[in-house]
Amino acid sequence: MAEPREDADVESSSDAYARRFAGGVGQWFLAVQRDATRDLVAPLGEHLRVLDVGGGHGQLAGPLADAGHEVTVAGSADACRHRVQALVDAGRVRWSTADLLRLPFEPRAFDVVLAFRLLAHVARWRDFVAELCRVAARSVIVDYPSRRSANAAASSLFAAKQRVEGDTRPFATFADADVDAAFAAGGFRVRERRRQFAVPMAAHRALGLAPVSRAVEGVARLAGLTALAGSPVIARADRIDG
Repeated sequence: MAEPREDADVESSSDAYARRFAGGVGQWFLAVQRDATRDLVAPLGEHLRVLDVGGGHGQLAGPLADAGHEVTVAGSADACRHRVQALVDAGRVRWSTADLLRLPFEPRAFDVVLAFRLLAHVARWRDFVAELCRVAARSVIVDYPSRRSANAAASSLFAAKQRVEGDTRPFATFADADVDAAFAAGGFRVRERRRQFAVPMAAHRALGLAPVSRAVEGVARLAGLTALAGSPVIARADRIDG
């Protein structure tokens, strides 16, 4: 019996999901993610071939295109392109409808491969990482919820998180060592990690005051709490033989 097609990006590419990032706090979340990703991509060079797997959420395709990179977005269904359609129509990014576990690209077809909002929801996540590694010539960048953070109690706190966010979904958490091992199996080594928030994102949403959240996270970063237990993590893995 064939394995079901991976479609974890359908929800994260929807307008309903985008509304999770409406308002000042949501826009701040996206700015932190965008800036961390830009910082991780910048040392790799200019005019890179970038594949944004599951990037129909549109949170990174535009900023990367603005930075001068050649961006392709891959989604599991045609419906996933809705939020990046304007970028596609303007010729700023390319679109590919694809099986996320069997991407229709040659090995090492892209300099950098991204996958955000996915690792925590993909059932065969190690196979997914292997496929990202296959099509990346230089680096893979992913985000994931860290088990070192408040997410260690994610299952017991899920009901409270759902009451705050309304439309959250169950997610897996990861130990850094497990992520490292998955990338090592694909011939990559995790070189850098950016831990985003010391306070759970649901708490920031419940507070609803972006200036206060920025101040709290600034103090936590200076105190070393973010480096110790910040989440989600944005990690860049580089090809070992590259």
